[in-house]
Amino acid sequence: MRAFFSPRQLAHAPARELHNGGFTDYAEAPARAEAIRAALGRVEAPADRGEAPVAAVHSAAYIDFLKTAPVLWSAAGRPGDAIGYVWPVVGRRPLNLQRIDALIGQFSFDAATPLTPASWDAAYWSCQSGLAALDAVLGGERAAFALCRPPGHHAGADYMGGYCYLNAAAVVAEAARAAGRQRVAVLDIDYHHGNGTQDIFWARGDVYYASIHADPVTDYPFYWGHADERGEGAGEGATLNLPLPQGTTLTAFRRAQQTALEAIAAFGAKLLVVSFGADTWEGDPISHFKLTTQDYAVLGQDLAAAGLPTVLLMEGGYAIPALGANVSSLLSGF
Repeated sequence: MRAFFSPRQLAHAPARELHNGGFTDYAEAPARAEAIRAALGRVEAPADRGEAPVAAVHSAAYIDFLKTAPVLWSAAGRPGDAIGYVWPVVGRRPLNLQRIDALIGQFSFDAATPLTPASWDAAYWSCQSGLAALDAVLGGERAAFALCRPPGHHAGADYMGGYCYLNAAAVVAEAARAAGRQRVAVLDIDYHHGNGTQDIFWARGDVYYASIHADPVTDYPFYWGHADERGEGAGEGATLNLPLPQGTTLTAFRRAQQTALEAIAAFGAKLLVVSFGADTWEGDPISHFKLTTQDYAVLGQDLAAAGLPTVLLMEGGYAIPALGANVSSLLSGF
């Protein structure tokens, strides 16, 4: 299977994040991608397909924010990485905000997603890796893998969060639609719900979003991913959430994945985008499922059995020594 990754994705390296009430080392470190790349062996550098596919998903104001926020932070005399501390409680609305602290709150939803001068470029090339994998599949490959880093599924059209800045899965799905695939499905099998992807396609009936994740009653991102969230308007019924309890093992996860794949087949999808997180592994430091390395091969086999052209994108997974083996297991199973 062809795999895509740009070394420019490594430059994003925040020092700290706010986690459970205290500052800790940033978990989404460049070493994650380096470990996966080493296990994959040969990877291809993506071509630059431009900003237009990103702008088809993310607002112009938000893109401008990602590019300029680190400069504004530094100009305000702030040391270190740009990180928010205040957020609107009731719906966000367009405001003529100027202070960097206010802008971060306007375009984010947590304090775990700092911005560095390299964040925009790394997230941009994460999307380019995803688009390269899509082009390979549109060109006739059965499947292709993009080592997307930083991840993307928590990023909405105009907000960042959960280590995510640009939503590569949404960018790829939208680009597939633009290329003529009338119905596209995104299957999210990260430990955490992909709230950004859900939000982007919430009111649309041409992209199906299915997510298997830890129950948001107990786990981040808490406010999205409950089973009663099904989309609205033209998108009603095109969102499927399958939350699972902490401690979930392969049997229950595989059953949920089969339910999602059956729903995707009933939707009539012509292309599948998989947001894969290896944070479902039993030893992940911030997650609580109990999948083993060997289990990922089984899940990969089941994904392949769906028979759809498939673009697999990397999302989470924070047990760095095990990441390479876990990703390789999924891809080899597929």
